[in-house]
Amino acid sequence: MIKPKVLFEDNHLIIVSKPAGYLSQGDKTRDMDMLTITKAYIKEKYNKPGEVFLGLPHRLDRPVSGTLMFCRTSKALTRVTKMFKDREIEKIYHAIVTEIPNDYAGSLKSYLKKEVHKNKTKTSTKAFVGAKHAVLHYKLIGQIKDYSLLEIQLETGRPHQIRAQLTEHKMPILGDAKYKPQKPLEDKSIALHARSLSFIHPVKKEPVRITAKYPNQPWWNTFA
Repeated sequence: MIKPKVLFEDNHLIIVSKPAGYLSQGDKTRDMDMLTITKAYIKEKYNKPGEVFLGLPHRLDRPVSGTLMFCRTSKALTRVTKMFKDREIEKIYHAIVTEIPNDYAGSLKSYLKKEVHKNKTKTSTKAFVGAKHAVLHYKLIGQIKDYSLLEIQLETGRPHQIRAQLTEHKMPILGDAKYKPQKPLEDKSIALHARSLSFIHPVKKEPVRITAKYPNQPWWNTFA
């Protein structure tokens, strides 16, 4: 079991840098997940007897890296879950895409529906049955040949939102073969990184901003 790379920790919250390839939370595959790994870290560090409480108010897809927050108390979990729902937590992502966007900055608006049996999200620019409205904002912050580095801010939080919307608007993420036929990256990740979280601490009421470094991979090192 790996030890988590801790970016922030106090009595209420712990934020780690999730490596690509790890689940946020356990599933039927029984593959190792960051919730189990972080619980083990807390249990060992603080010599806690019995089961460790750790709440997960949001998730990152398995092939995505970056900032992942956990709550160490039920009070913090209740408050942070509401903060995510009320869009009081700013989530910034960076993505390497395989096209140059037509505009240096813009907003993408779509209707999305998760197709559970495919583990994939269906997108459309028009409303359809069962779909939810999705909005994200992006800006171009780097460009090398035909590869572009985008900074993305989510206004809504839908399953696979960034992956599906960028592909729909002709800006597929490098390595994301689920949404665009292409050669997978060597480590089976996709070039999508949860760069930072900014929020007012749910208990201390102090501003917090946490940033995760890019993974040490050639495609990220090129832009680093």
